[in-house]
Amino acid sequence: MELRSVFDVPVPLATSIESVVREKTNGMVRELRVTVIPGEVVLTGRAASYYAKQLATHAALSFCDELTLTNDLEVL
Repeated sequence: MELRSVFDVPVPLATSIESVVREKTNGMVRELRVTVIPGEVVLTGRAASYYAKQLATHAALSFCDELTLTNDLEVL
């Protein structure tokens, strides 16, 4: 039996993106959901401003080298 460190376990892409978006938007995006489908990442939820939506886009883009990013955040 091979023991593995917790740091060896890959984190799902959606979880990684969600974590960074939450961190970078500092609570300005509510009900955030990140969906990864073949070739695309989709952000949904509610942003407090267009600035928050833009921050979410830039945070998620760092993970989207080979993927298309669709930002469907609703601005309230």
